[in-house]
Amino acid sequence: MDVTHLAAVDSTRAARVLSEVRAARLSGQPTPVSPRPVIERSWERMLRGGIDPDHDVRADPLSREEVQRRRETSVLRHVLPVLREGLLAAADVAHHIMVVADEDGRVLWREGSPPVLRKADGLGFELGADWREDVVGTNGVGTPAVVRRPVQVFASEHFVRSQAGWTCAGAPLTDPRDGRLLGVVDVSGPLETMHPATLAWVGSVARLAEARLREMHSESLERLRAVAAPVLARLGGRALVVDPDGWTAAVSGMPYVRRVALPKSLSAGPIRLPALGPCSVEPLAGGWLVRAAADQPVPHGPARIVLDLGQARRRSVEVRGGAGSWVRELSPRHAELLYLLAVHRSGRSASELAGDVFGDPARTVTVRAEMSRVRRYLGAFLEHRPYRFAEGAEVEVLLPADPRDLLPHSAAPAVSRRRVAAAAP
Repeated sequence: MDVTHLAAVDSTRAARVLSEVRAARLSGQPTPVSPRPVIERSWERMLRGGIDPDHDVRADPLSREEVQRRRETSVLRHVLPVLREGLLAAADVAHHIMVVADEDGRVLWREGSPPVLRKADGLGFELGADWREDVVGTNGVGTPAVVRRPVQVFASEHFVRSQAGWTCAGAPLTDPRDGRLLGVVDVSGPLETMHPATLAWVGSVARLAEARLREMHSESLERLRAVAAPVLARLGGRALVVDPDGWTAAVSGMPYVRRVALPKSLSAGPIRLPALGPCSVEPLAGGWLVRAAADQPVPHGPARIVLDLGQARRRSVEVRGGAGSWVRELSPRHAELLYLLAVHRSGRSASELAGDVFGDPARTVTVRAEMSRVRRYLGAFLEHRPYRFAEGAEVEVLLPADPRDLLPHSAAPAVSRRRVAAAAP
């Protein structure tokens, strides 16, 4: 049964069916219909995490001063005009509100129908509130942040009973440069306002916001390129100019690299970088001038690579030793690929990885494109034909406390099989 379409025709009946499904699932009885897979997996996470389905657990909201501080430092402030233009007018007419939360699940902006805003207050859906999934249960802010795709949650699909009179559709907002989660945009309202097209609408506006971020990044690199051109023209040897996040604006005397992995705290002076070896770094307006030492080979073989998959919302790879120590947050796809290479230390061909990730060994072009992106920041430590970690590299994988929570966003067949195997008695 398609609950979302039933809700559009008869929201009362749909809510009743979902209430029966939720009650049966929580009591361990057979359900009249199966919950949607994204909802069922979320419920399983809530049960394992000990979330009480019958009682609210509300973290203290942030102070107004802290909300304002986060607003001023959040990248999301740049795309608020896009979100407002795409969502607010229709949301107000449809008796919805628009909510924007940061990567920590904290509500930073909340606008729309005044009566609905007052109802949201009664749910604790207020400025500064914490709406992570592992705090308040399955919902349209926390769940999209975990699974990294748009999710609609209707009526008793919410895990906590007090939210059953609510409907919401949320989409993650990610940094288009590296897939890092920036936050979630959500459209919510009372049960009777549910519409099956809301999810597609919110997801489309979220993609427009990400396109605006991509455009802004291109503009900033163009400005930095104008600064870099006269500087590089006066230099000999290998040099490049990068923005504060390591994205390349211009190069001289060396092949173009899209991005250089920089340490979190960078200051002028000598440094070793994974892709370049010994370098000197100088500040420029809007970025850094990086000058590679002459005749230095690219370093290989890190002492240790730590793949951290223990957190549902953040995955990272840390390289320690060799060319120094640095950390990079991973996109969901790159987390999948590096996990599979860590599991298969002897290596995987492009065809094998395509089967692992997509269930289709023919999708090698997509795999090679993604691995090419991975190699831009981890290339000194990866081999290919087959793809594998460099011989001698020590690789450690940090898993979640419950292995069934491994990469919860992932629908890759190989990852799903490992979750199922972990759940087996």
